[in-house]
Amino acid sequence: MDAIFRVDGARVITGPNAAGPWDPTMQHGSAPAALVTWAAEAIPTSQPMQVVRVTIDLMRPVPLAPLTVETEVLRAGRKIQLCEVRLLADGVMVVRGTVLKIKLNPELTLPAEVADLPIELPGPDQCAIDDGAFSSSPFVTGMSMRAARGRFGKPGPGAIWFRVDRPLIEGAGVSQAMRAVVAADFSNGTSAVLDFRKWTFLNADLTVSLARQPVGEWILLDGESWIGPDGAGLATARLADTRGYFGRAVQSLVIEPR
Repeated sequence: MDAIFRVDGARVITGPNAAGPWDPTMQHGSAPAALVTWAAEAIPTSQPMQVVRVTIDLMRPVPLAPLTVETEVLRAGRKIQLCEVRLLADGVMVVRGTVLKIKLNPELTLPAEVADLPIELPGPDQCAIDDGAFSSSPFVTGMSMRAARGRFGKPGPGAIWFRVDRPLIEGAGVSQAMRAVVAADFSNGTSAVLDFRKWTFLNADLTVSLARQPVGEWILLDGESWIGPDGAGLATARLADTRGYFGRAVQSLVIEPR
């Protein structure tokens, strides 16, 4: 199975390409984040809405195993919908996600000075290919990366373009919100502070906030990380497409020596 997941009702089959870099038996964080976003977008709304926030809490390591997906609408109104998506492995919750949607208003007329903040970095076609060698894993092989500043996994702030190349949900397209969330989970590697060979810096969560839906296949993470003295850290990134910046991502990191 080339796709990351095959969904049949509430049952989800996980393919081998979901594996991440920290442990070959664990999923890359982008995989369950994409599944949560897809499941939330499938929940009907009273009128057209767009995803503006996705928060993923990784309660336990997500195994390369069958999952059960549960969804619940926490708040439904004319202007917003707040829903929860839970992923269970063998009956135990491993991921809890909340997704906020806001009503689309295509007829809204804004002042002329309100516009996307343009990026001052080269676009993906002008950047060098980054093979992500420091974090090679099956999931990473389904991504294309282009380095606008720094390199993936190289210490210091970085700016990397990401593109999803592999199907995420078998038989389904990749939504723009899914593209943003998948890229956002790479924030800790985009702005690594510690040596991957000597340290692990897994994210325990991920929050992605969007002012608008991204355009096109490429998502830029313009990232920076901070490491505290007692085992915690923070990875952040501004999200952009070729039109300009549209969102932000934040991860809480668990810092441990190998």
